Amino acid sequence: MRPRVLVTRRLPEPALERLAAGCEVEVNPADRPMSRDEIMNRVRGAAALLSLLTDRVDEKLMDAAGPGLKVVANYAVGFDNVDVASATARRIAVTNTPDVLTETTADLALALMLDASRRVSEGDRLVRRGGFRGWAPMLMTGHDVHGATLGLYGFGRIGRAVAARAAGFRMRVIYHDEARADAATEGRLAARFVSFDELLRESDVISIHCPLTPATRHRFALKEFSAMKRTARIVNTARGPVIKEDDLAEALRRGLIAGAGLDVYEAEPAVDPGLPPLDSVVLAPHLGSATVATREGMAMIAAECVLDALAGRRPAACVNPEVYGDAEPGASARDGRDLAGPAPKGRGPGGQGPGGQEAGGPAPKGRGLAGREPGGSEPGGKAGH
Repeated sequence: MRPRVLVTRRLPEPALERLAAGCEVEVNPADRPMSRDEIMNRVRGAAALLSLLTDRVDEKLMDAAGPGLKVVANYAVGFDNVDVASATARRIAVTNTPDVLTETTADLALALMLDASRRVSEGDRLVRRGGFRGWAPMLMTGHDVHGATLGLYGFGRIGRAVAARAAGFRMRVIYHDEARADAATEGRLAARFVSFDELLRESDVISIHCPLTPATRHRFALKEFSAMKRTARIVNTARGPVIKEDDLAEALRRGLIAGAGLDVYEAEPAVDPGLPPLDSVVLAPHLGSATVATREGMAMIAAECVLDALAGRRPAACVNPEVYGDAEPGASARDGRDLAGPAPKGRGPGGQGPGGQEAGGPAPKGRGLAGREPGGSEPGGKAGH
């Protein structure tokens, strides 16, 4: 009898075909997330669960699946929706889709930065509603990106990929992270480590690439916006709750900062009602990884992880290799990433609370915001957001 795999949302066909070659595949037929009750009912007897970041995979769900559940393959680089500790206790492998989204998400961060600075979407709306009356000297003047100071909050793989792109705009790059990068990385990217307060004061654009931890939840609120330049813009492609949305709306209304570009939201898919009426914020529907190649790559990684785990092999993107008797976290759990889950004890970015890594579950001891080695080196080869 072939093992059964529950896929909670339809994914690109090549990955589903790959799974179907060796498994009985049950796919959510509706073009929407499965409800909690639907997953609880349909996961019973499954050998594998291919989940989305919107699916809460906790001990109750694992128990509902039964003792035959061998792997939870999360279709995301983050895995804060999965109770990894409970999975490990049940000898269930948990995997993610690292690295494949790094460059694509960095592209979107740059797009939001340009849009929020040069008011492209606002201008598009003006033209579409018939408000364009011809060129005027002060029509929709924005702020330069070239030569501006870019502040990166989090300096993992996506943060570094954004820094590399900033070089083409001759931007001055500063960053804040719990762990400072090594001198070679700083030199290669012409990036300078600064305190959180200096990041707020000096940046023309702040781009967020940090984990979601108790320390970083609402890290950017009215106090922080008040400390930024009045001409500053802020971009978030990491986790929505890092920004306190109602405070952002107030800061934009009061002119404390000039603009914002958001791809993620505090209570996604809901958006704080104060934001949509504002022309000074660009609102994207979580497009960070939304290219054909990247989404197909994510799906194929998840499918291969399922097949490896069901064959008794350790998946390459396993975040809890203790299931296979390995004492140290694998590269997928400890490399530089930009989204996060539970954090280890210690002091977080800006000296507040526990720190963490940029994607997924708990960061190993001694690692910084992005789950890197102390000093910012990139462990475990190439893997990322």
